[in-house]
Amino acid sequence: MESGKFDVLVNGMGNIGTTIANLILTYQKDLQINQLYVAKRSFNQWNKVERDFLVEQGAIICSHQQQNNLLTVAEILPSIHYIFEATANGVGMSNKPNYEQLPNLKGTSAQGSEKGFGLPFMTGVNDAAIRGQKFVNIVSCNTHGTAALLKTFCGNQLENLKQADVVVVRRSEDLGNHERLVTANVVARHLDEQAGTHHSVDVIDLYKTVGCPCALTSSDITTPSQLMHSVRFNIELKYELERPFQALITNQALMARTSKFDSNVIFELGRRYGFNGRIFSHAIIIDGNVLVEKKRIKGWAFVPQEGNSILSTLHAYLLQMELPNVENTMAKIKADLLRDEW
Repeated sequence: MESGKFDVLVNGMGNIGTTIANLILTYQKDLQINQLYVAKRSFNQWNKVERDFLVEQGAIICSHQQQNNLLTVAEILPSIHYIFEATANGVGMSNKPNYEQLPNLKGTSAQGSEKGFGLPFMTGVNDAAIRGQKFVNIVSCNTHGTAALLKTFCGNQLENLKQADVVVVRRSEDLGNHERLVTANVVARHLDEQAGTHHSVDVIDLYKTVGCPCALTSSDITTPSQLMHSVRFNIELKYELERPFQALITNQALMARTSKFDSNVIFELGRRYGFNGRIFSHAIIIDGNVLVEKKRIKGWAFVPQEGNSILSTLHAYLLQMELPNVENTMAKIKADLLRDEW
């Protein structure tokens, strides 16, 4: 291994895994990565084209099963320093005991569905808490959106939050899937008697890592859409806002604004101009739908699919591996990926 360089594995070749892989290949030098491996449980003719794309860019493809003369994951794991877990729900948790035994593994992250995999993380909220941590759970895209709204209007330590309630309007699945596209609105169960759906539970747990209480409730409804999520927020403040809400949004580099009311228009802009066709902002607040009344702020925001959590995934890697110049590296990546307005 070249000094200061790391071999990493992206475990999974779905929407999240392939985007992480493409970002790694784009910023490979900045991330101090020597070799990228990308793994999929099995391969067939359907995914050959995507596999070829990654190979052409410099990735080494491996499989969990012996097939097609590919390296197996078992062969490479002993030399891997970091694992980006991007597999289907529950697989990351089942893989964790195996990762705990790897001799050279310095860190790994899993996505939002793998709650309990490690310390919950979202870039800009608890960066210091995960530095040097071996296992990190990147919170979901809608958890990102909700937490970012609270931070924007209530402060980094939620010092101006009295209580808040959000309704998450979810898209049903990714564009490339055809597994759970609903034909009508589907309301989610409230998993917690006080907090509601997992979104508020996860935001509360996220802010616990920095010692901030968070009075939040949430509900969610899934709609027949494969484009963007939306969130209706209702935030009660302790004190009236000192500045116009637009200035608060501008002050948050990870937030964006829009004057558009149609999520399909914004999604299309992301597809045209975003890296891998994605938007990486934590949330996009709709200017014309924000209501401010003394100590209460209400409105709508659009939430990009997994772009916001992928940005946090790269940041988690830098912090967990304790690389130098983390802030400079993230500043470069954010300058390339983020926009103030859509």
